[in-house]
Amino acid sequence: MALNRYMKILLYGGNIWYFGEGMLGPLFAVFTERVGGDILDISGAWATYLIIAGLLYIVVGKITDTYNNAEKIMVLGYALNALFIFGYLFASVPWHLFVVQAGLGVAAAMATPTWNALYAKHEDRRHSGFQWGLAGGEAQIITGVAIIIGGYIVSIVSFTALFVTMGIIQVLATIYQAQILRKK
Repeated sequence: MALNRYMKILLYGGNIWYFGEGMLGPLFAVFTERVGGDILDISGAWATYLIIAGLLYIVVGKITDTYNNAEKIMVLGYALNALFIFGYLFASVPWHLFVVQAGLGVAAAMATPTWNALYAKHEDRRHSGFQWGLAGGEAQIITGVAIIIGGYIVSIVSFTALFVTMGIIQVLATIYQAQILRKK
């Protein structure tokens, strides 16, 4: 079963994004400790991300339904995500992590529901189970591989190298996903 061009852009761009995002994974806890944070800072920063993303998912969904601008909002979310990944380079105290996580929550709210809506819009209904299986399965596999590579980068080089690598990959994901704007 072949995927249409739109689905390929969304799927491959999403996979690049998951690779960049997934490199930090459980290393976030180690990094938080390195900037002087404790267990409450780790949980608070992660909660900040989830709450902001969750609230804004609803708002962004409404905006994209009203203005039919999902592609632009999604690409902007990807770009914002890359920007805030680079923000980790400047985190030196725990409250900086809250700012970065809040920004990543805004970016996720812009990118994720719009990506899902666009993927659903262009799916082949006869093969939707397989197509959604690809999206979810590939994301899990790629994130798993990325976590191992991220750990390797930190163990032999540094967190700085990890964040630069993640940011560059996120920029590449943004550029790849921006192809969707030419289709509209």
